[in-house]
Amino acid sequence: MDVVVAFLIPFIPLVLAIVLVVVGLGALHYVLLARQSHLTSEQKLPRQVTLLVLTIVGLVAISMALPVNESTRNQVIALIGVLLSGVIAFSSTTMVGNLMAGLVLRVNKPFKVGDFIRVEDYSGRVAEMGLLDTEIQTETRELIAFSNTLMVNTPVRVTRASGAIISVDLSLGYDVHYSEVEKHLLTAAANAELEDPFVQVIFLGDFSVSYRVAGLLKEVKSMLSARSRLHKSVLDALHNTGIEIVSPTFMNQRPQPEGLQMIPRQPGSSKGAAASQDEEENHPEAIIFDKAEEAEQHEKNREGLAEQIAAISTQLETAEGDEKEQLKTHKATLEKRLADLVEQHRNV
Repeated sequence: MDVVVAFLIPFIPLVLAIVLVVVGLGALHYVLLARQSHLTSEQKLPRQVTLLVLTIVGLVAISMALPVNESTRNQVIALIGVLLSGVIAFSSTTMVGNLMAGLVLRVNKPFKVGDFIRVEDYSGRVAEMGLLDTEIQTETRELIAFSNTLMVNTPVRVTRASGAIISVDLSLGYDVHYSEVEKHLLTAAANAELEDPFVQVIFLGDFSVSYRVAGLLKEVKSMLSARSRLHKSVLDALHNTGIEIVSPTFMNQRPQPEGLQMIPRQPGSSKGAAASQDEEENHPEAIIFDKAEEAEQHEKNREGLAEQIAAISTQLETAEGDEKEQLKTHKATLEKRLADLVEQHRNV
């Protein structure tokens, strides 16, 4: 019996260390994650990283309690360090690399859900920002996922939420003076509801002059509609004033009456008048970017509820009596709504 007790005594510190580490990590997981079901993946990320660091610390604590000599204990600790170093060393091509890149994106915040971005030859709206990848929805309604390491290592063009420049390039012959063209193109940009329009002469070719008409669009969510609207306005503005939009090298293979102009006539009109501004506009963005729009709206609703909960928590510090109970009830209601919102988004 004495021999068994003497054999078990050296293992007591190890058992205590294991029990303390397991119980401690389990309690922290319950407090930081299990009870916080309303948190989004972004909000859970720092808590998960904290648990990961504490797990590593727990492994070191357990290795310190091993019933071995000092040399062996140092070797075990060194082994843990080597394993961690190996994971970090190969992180550029592994899941850990994408996780680290995801952390960089959340710290720098170069874009957010709902923004228009362009990555390499792909463009669209950000539909989801995950821990390992970022998903965008393109103009053809496709969903494309990019690894976070690619998003960090590749230049990403982000359309500013305050407005975007919408432009159209076209070529006209040298027989039309640039001042006349500029006047009508500015009118087209104004009819397309663009602010601060401007016209540039961007190239003098052998047979034609290249122009660019552009303006500021404040409502960036309607970029596709605005670009189409500008194209139509340019056609109307130039055709209605008798300016032909054909290549100066245009060669007609059929005999045409003298003075014939290559200007299409608007159906139902004898003079090709501009379409009424009161006609109902198509809005393809609602179909094309449905997931990105829903994700952006969800993010706004979640942030709004989180701000209200934070404000109530601040008021609870000084509230008393019935007012405090009412604030607690209201806070619980908002937390329930936030949890339902997060759960609903997960199931989409």
